[in-house]
Amino acid sequence: METNKVKVEVADPTTLGLFGLAIVTLVASSQKLGITEGAGLLVPWALFLGGFTQLIASMFDFKHNNLFGATAFGAYGMFWIGMAWGWMTNAGVFGENLAGSVDSNQLGFVFAGYGILSLVLTISTIKMNKAMFVLMSLIVLLFLFLSLSTFCTAHIWHYAAAYVELAISIVTFYVLAAKYLSGFFGRNMLPVGKPLCIS
Repeated sequence: METNKVKVEVADPTTLGLFGLAIVTLVASSQKLGITEGAGLLVPWALFLGGFTQLIASMFDFKHNNLFGATAFGAYGMFWIGMAWGWMTNAGVFGENLAGSVDSNQLGFVFAGYGILSLVLTISTIKMNKAMFVLMSLIVLLFLFLSLSTFCTAHIWHYAAAYVELAISIVTFYVLAAKYLSGFFGRNMLPVGKPLCIS
């Protein structure tokens, strides 16, 4: 009996995952900066673009054998789903008893853990390009500032996190454009810089 192997080709999901990250950090930073208020319309973007879109990108990156993309999009996708769930918990969606038992310090430990993961991922970007290194370095800073804003009472860390989150959105849109346009036209359209380490 003859067995035929069929290889299913899938497009690179990176730009979709980057778009999810760019949008959700843009909206979240607007709320932290006081440009917008509340989390009512932040929740759906956190769930669907920040969460599910990055999870879809993660699953297809596993098929591409892209360990970095699969890990980053998967971890950050679950982060935004968790954040959306937390905002709904605070709003009493799951009952007043659960909302009343919230301890924000637990979220601080989550931020710290994600900061450690982000640092590990940042180290690997030295073999990618400078744009990705900058993006991941900003994400490390974001989780550091979010942790400090949770554990400390000084508002400076909250605003520092807000501005860094806005910077993440802007840099992510740039990386997205560079990746998409280069793939579409078959040549480098926007510079992303050479890897910091080529060995």
